Amino acid sequence: MDLGLPPAPCGAAFPLLPGDLGRVLVEPAFRITAGESLAQANQRTRNRGGEGKDANLATLLTWLIPGAGHLYLGKFGFALLAFVIVDGIFLLGFTISGGATVEFLDPELRGRFALVLTPEAGNLGGLLWIINATGFPNIPVAPRAWPTWVMEGGMLTALAGFLNILVMVRANLDARTTSDQRRQSLSPVLAVGMTWVLPGLGHWLQGRRLRAFVVFVLLVGTFAAGSFLCEGSNLSRERHFYYWAGQFFLGLPSLLTEIISGRPLVTGPIRSADAGLTFACIAGLLNILAMLDAFRYGESKLLGESEGDDSAPRRPSVAEVHP
Repeated sequence: MDLGLPPAPCGAAFPLLPGDLGRVLVEPAFRITAGESLAQANQRTRNRGGEGKDANLATLLTWLIPGAGHLYLGKFGFALLAFVIVDGIFLLGFTISGGATVEFLDPELRGRFALVLTPEAGNLGGLLWIINATGFPNIPVAPRAWPTWVMEGGMLTALAGFLNILVMVRANLDARTTSDQRRQSLSPVLAVGMTWVLPGLGHWLQGRRLRAFVVFVLLVGTFAAGSFLCEGSNLSRERHFYYWAGQFFLGLPSLLTEIISGRPLVTGPIRSADAGLTFACIAGLLNILAMLDAFRYGESKLLGESEGDDSAPRRPSVAEVHP
């Protein structure tokens, strides 16, 4: 059956639809090479998008130095702003904590890659700074008084790591999209950031109100239940280094709870401590999935893809085109 569609290009699994043909004619960056399917060409074009630069390289450069990816993309103003904010917060946190945050980790757990499981790993340059400045993991084990602001400093260095993850996401999207595309929908970066500020808020801003309510209730409720079960013992990075790293990704609810509670002292055995720590940590890890969901939905809107939209035009299958 002849549908009047243009023939498939080299390696394409199905004929081009009019919209795809428009991409070939209008977008100079869109090319289909020999032996490549249309789906592969789409993915390759997304990786080298609106700025004509490699998105993966922009992301890796940002991971190493905040703003370096945008410097590579030619966005000098944003690159400087990202560097000042991210590394400014990091240096403030490191200074007021005296770099003592890494000493919270039990000596037997201080392996070479132990800090990879911390929020600071989102800022690789900052993480390497910490390792170099403190001599981690070969830190002398000796009792000493912590700096007055060591807890708050640890929060700031962790926050800098998360902020740099947002900058990495922004660099990746800026390399793959045009400025016109970015003006047409809510930024996926904003959706991810707001999901950290308050679980479900990013989904709410995207118009997905029911999902936002479910995410908020389940995640904040899980964290609250965990904090209750372990009697607030989870609210201290000194006490539970890795559990704290997990619950950090719940965002402001966990940090504000820690600050307001004053980090309750443990005065005796806590019967449900393990269950509580697990619940609180899982709440933060589940919020990472919520952030990924908010990102993917925003990305699909930004790129003009359909995300669970049955009304969107559907590409015919090979069987439908060639019965």
